[in-house]
Amino acid sequence: MLVRGGDFRTFYAGYATSLLGTAMSTPAAAFAVLGAGGNATGLGWVMAAGIMPQVAVMLLGGVAADRFSRRRVMLAADATRCAAQVAMAAALFLGRPHIWLFVLLAVFRGTGEGFFRPALSALTVEITPRNELGDANALFGLARSATTIAGPALAGLLISVSGPALVIALDAMSYGVSALALGRLRVGGAAASDPVSGRSLVRDLGEGWTEFRSRPWLVATTVQFAFVNLVVWGPFLLLGPVLSVQRLGGAGAWGVIMAAFGAGAVGGGLIALGRRPRRPLVWSTVATLGYGLPCALLAIQAPVAAVAAGAVAAGIGSALSAAFAGTVLQQQVPAAALARVSSYQTLGSYSAGPIGLMAAGPLALAVGPAAVLWSAAAWATLSSMAVLAVPAVRATEYAARPSPHPPAVSSVHDRSR
Repeated sequence: MLVRGGDFRTFYAGYATSLLGTAMSTPAAAFAVLGAGGNATGLGWVMAAGIMPQVAVMLLGGVAADRFSRRRVMLAADATRCAAQVAMAAALFLGRPHIWLFVLLAVFRGTGEGFFRPALSALTVEITPRNELGDANALFGLARSATTIAGPALAGLLISVSGPALVIALDAMSYGVSALALGRLRVGGAAASDPVSGRSLVRDLGEGWTEFRSRPWLVATTVQFAFVNLVVWGPFLLLGPVLSVQRLGGAGAWGVIMAAFGAGAVGGGLIALGRRPRRPLVWSTVATLGYGLPCALLAIQAPVAAVAAGAVAAGIGSALSAAFAGTVLQQQVPAAALARVSSYQTLGSYSAGPIGLMAAGPLALAVGPAAVLWSAAAWATLSSMAVLAVPAVRATEYAARPSPHPPAVSSVHDRSR
């Protein structure tokens, strides 16, 4: 592995295992709901129940990760998600659970995710050599992309043989593997942010917000992704399957397109390994220019091969953007506030996504799917160009060593001019 250090390698093995389990359990959960007598509406409730708790607890998760040991917070999150999946698998093995049980356990699983995610970026800084953070982020992206491709394929085989209960049980085991890996880490048990211990939740949140908003490049990129998820990915993920059935030959065509996106993301992760661009945010933003390609190709009714090619380009850009921007975040934000800042970024970037999913259908009925998709493609391009126009985005440079101490807010503004 390119990143040195036993702690990183141990954690990476456990984290990649849990990612594979999650990628397998997502289609298994859908088949489990439908097999238990649920319908599309019920499945929508279950999906929403997994997302909304993440949004609700994300900021609290950031505070917890900065106030307490990141490892312990993530262990508790893994234990919560493991218990939820054990209960779900047991219920499926015993019979046909009611929809309320699917919803309840999805809430617990989503809550665990909401605490795990903010701690991940901060823990990465603790277990990775400082000059190898870029490679660490690229490797995380590779794991996410590869499991997104392999997980559903493996799940399909297992579901056809034994049903969804076994797949969900394997997901529970994957969280156990992740917890074992976390337990073996040699990072200290104390919080990285001992100075904020004992302060009020409001003060902790306020300090995190101050660190977040004092960086114009971070605000700009967060706003960009909030609208990308609202205007671009929401319509693409909803209208893509519909148009695949209507025009491209069915669900298999959509599977090819999504597999192409995943393959592009794997390629982007490989490209990012070892790269140290002097202006990482410039390259990160340039990489997002391809996000609108799949939408535009769907809008002109291009064949499956062309849409898949556009999805490859978007996947490459997604991986490069995540690797470069994630490294900048870890380098520029003090370790003591990193989880809180990460939670603000994640909340801002993704909370509008469900709105895009819900609004795309009615908009397509009102103005036609082509108009919605063309708007998505145009926004993807214009938003990237707008972010490139932000001086702080162009001025931010790759740093070999992050600053261990919080900079004064005034000095942050001085550097961004």
